[in-house]
Amino acid sequence: MSPSGNTRRLVVIGGVAAGMSAAARARRLDPELEIVVYERTGYLSYGSCGLPYFIAGVVRKATDLIARTPEQFGKQGIETHTHHEVTEVDTAAKMIKVRDLVEGRGFSVQYDKLVIATGGRAIRPPIPGVDLEGVFVLRTVEDGLAVSRFMREEKPRRGVIVGGGYIGVEVAEAFRQRGLETVLLNRPAQLLNNFDPEIAQMMQTELERSGVTVSVDDAAVAIEGDATGRARVVVTQRGRYETDLVLVGAGVRAEALLAGEAGVALGFKGAIAVDEGMHTSVPDVYAAGDCAETYHVLLQGPSYVPLGTTANKQGRAAGTNAAGGEEVFRGVVGTTVTKAFELGAAVTGLTEKAAIQSGLSPKAVTIEHGTRAHYYPSPGRIHVKLVWDPGNGRLLGAQIAGPVAEAKRIDVFATALHHDLTIEDLQRLDLGYAPPFAPVWDPILVAANVAAKS
Repeated sequence: MSPSGNTRRLVVIGGVAAGMSAAARARRLDPELEIVVYERTGYLSYGSCGLPYFIAGVVRKATDLIARTPEQFGKQGIETHTHHEVTEVDTAAKMIKVRDLVEGRGFSVQYDKLVIATGGRAIRPPIPGVDLEGVFVLRTVEDGLAVSRFMREEKPRRGVIVGGGYIGVEVAEAFRQRGLETVLLNRPAQLLNNFDPEIAQMMQTELERSGVTVSVDDAAVAIEGDATGRARVVVTQRGRYETDLVLVGAGVRAEALLAGEAGVALGFKGAIAVDEGMHTSVPDVYAAGDCAETYHVLLQGPSYVPLGTTANKQGRAAGTNAAGGEEVFRGVVGTTVTKAFELGAAVTGLTEKAAIQSGLSPKAVTIEHGTRAHYYPSPGRIHVKLVWDPGNGRLLGAQIAGPVAEAKRIDVFATALHHDLTIEDLQRLDLGYAPPFAPVWDPILVAANVAAKS
């Protein structure tokens, strides 16, 4: 018998992108299914990718990042509980243990189907001083509120960011927009490590042009505090940087400990192993989002891509299958886009260095071209890099750097990758043209033509 008599119960652990996508999809498919969601933080269904823009003041209120409220989910018949942490999963008994973090009480809940969407956790490097006051990570709404509150109340003049990935680059812009003297530190020798060096260098140049001090190949080794326990200096391999505020953006790891302790198999980089239907190794248990691995179309194997787009799609598949339907998640090609100040940067597929590391012998070409007709006011310039397999001409990846709005041209290349297009196929594309939007020969076509001749 199911835990609630004749009504089947779906329990979702985690109430952000993947978890709430799973719950909403399951509700649409099965109006009779009992759906309960437990979320450790105080917020549901929010866009954590918007947190740097909240800190910058572009997004006025943290609550603007929330897509749907508990009340809205309640009207759909989805029961949600914030500030509730699931502490144990017993897959044999189909039972979870939950702790109410407000009242401090614990209780058990049975399930028929379980979706684990515990997300990822911000990495705090094991360096002295990382727990001092004034040192923050940026992962949850509470994190964003804490940084914003500190800036409002303490009025810092200087900020140091540890980590030059997407969060680091975007927060560097936010700090400058808030008037802070800003230093961005990165242990690898380039920012944005999932780009090739020449594209990453364009981002570094844009940051430096806008007043950010960038130090790459320079790891933070300690954070020193004052007598009150507040962070005041970040010590690196190369120097010392005085600061009033430290933001650690050292990356994200899958929050998969709960699943692992329950006997659910873990896979790539410690994320929960799943198949294309988001089934785990345990019957009736699914996983989705930043806690789970994902299939990479080009590498033809598991990867870890903690992005909101991936999480929502995986959550939809998990919710469909948990509700008795059939859906598969076909995987990703690794499409990402970011900006700092006036520069947008985007990548899809394999970079040249990633292709080589995968055992391929790729060819690559980079072009610079106008984004409008040459006579149209304010024509921009865009850099496009293509990576392809010279054996069969198949596109392997692309990167773009240029005016912010132009970075979305990357979607053409992402579509091409999903459909195994070749450089010759790209040359034949019928792309939109009008002087305000593109030159007669779009930069995408120019890049493909140059690649075909190389």
